[in-house]
Amino acid sequence: MTATSRTITIDTLDGKGRFDTYVAEPASTPRAAIVVIQEIFGVNAGIRSKCDRLAADGYLALAPDLFWQIAPGVELDPDVPGQMQRALDLMGQFDQDAGIRDIEATIRTARGMLAEGGKVGVVGYCLGGRLAFMTAARTDVDASVGYYGVGIDGLLGEAHAIAHPVLLHIPQEDHFVDKDAQARMHAGLDDHPKVTLFDYPGEDHGFATEFGQRRSDESANLADQRTASFFAAHLG
Repeated sequence: MTATSRTITIDTLDGKGRFDTYVAEPASTPRAAIVVIQEIFGVNAGIRSKCDRLAADGYLALAPDLFWQIAPGVELDPDVPGQMQRALDLMGQFDQDAGIRDIEATIRTARGMLAEGGKVGVVGYCLGGRLAFMTAARTDVDASVGYYGVGIDGLLGEAHAIAHPVLLHIPQEDHFVDKDAQARMHAGLDDHPKVTLFDYPGEDHGFATEFGQRRSDESANLADQRTASFFAAHLG
């Protein structure tokens, strides 16, 4: 048997809205659940592929459409210049606090789909990497991974609230996160008992995308192996 996928609808925490969520389910009982947090390009083929890979590894994977209030169902390609600009525009319109509430609603839904006591993690990329850090600080998520999260150096004041393990992948040549910001991240987080940071020399933003011009195979595979080991240790 192979993993299967479908789209479900989740109610917002306040009950005033609903958003679509891509779900990939393993062939057997899930080890745990992982919420996959989109980049600025929507729940596109790359994010769905991340979910499918997690399901093949035995996890229930859910990717909520966090842009549902501004561009529901949008799917953009970062390798197309006009679509990259639209993605940046959408990021500017996006209410990140509302996004965290939608992630929390997705975490609650995931817990309800697991056996009692089942654990839920999050993994996010780009904007999603930032949201993964915020989720770790603001929700009861069991483990969080962020790839090339943007602006995390501006969120260090929330680090004291992180109670469960966090893993961050930092490309050292990230054109959205300069060396000074990276240094602030290390200064603020290296001594945190729950946070682990890995640096990737020579790598740029988006190096672990599933496909496209941004991908850097060797570092992507290394980061994904580290993520898999992290989730195996903290989720099961």
